[in-house]
Amino acid sequence: MKLSAPIPMLKRKARLLARTTQIPLHQALDQVAADEGIAGWSLLAAKAAAVRPAARLFARLVPGDMVLLGARPGQGKTLMGLELAVEAMKSGHRGSFFTLEYTEKEVLDRFRAIGADRQQFGALFELDSSDTISAARIARRMAIPRAAPFWSSTICSCSTRSATIRS
Repeated sequence: MKLSAPIPMLKRKARLLARTTQIPLHQALDQVAADEGIAGWSLLAAKAAAVRPAARLFARLVPGDMVLLGARPGQGKTLMGLELAVEAMKSGHRGSFFTLEYTEKEVLDRFRAIGADRQQFGALFELDSSDTISAARIARRMAIPRAAPFWSSTICSCSTRSATIRS
């Protein structure tokens, strides 16, 4: 769902419409939703809430952007990074996961946790859990041409942070 403006701006537009036309706010909200091509404000709000944060973030990225995910342990950095990789792969781009912490089974479990199936992406997904992961290794791996477009989502994961790099 692509809106003409963020939800707060649409609410502001509805408040202004309600004031200028002297109609109830709920009618103005429904009118703004109709202008967006959606039957009512409650449906617009529900659809906007259903879009996952990774999908919203991915929609704003362009090739070459870099996303750095940082938070305390257990806050969802790895899942967010995997969700970004899944969004990239859904768009036909390559996704790579570099980790010093997780085993292949744990990464596959994380895929299931976000409702994705590793098998559906075939060669678009690459897992590297080598003990020799370094910035140079990641740069070399990302420079290898693939049949897929040269846009990739790389996730570097360790116990305190994850980074997503697009190249």
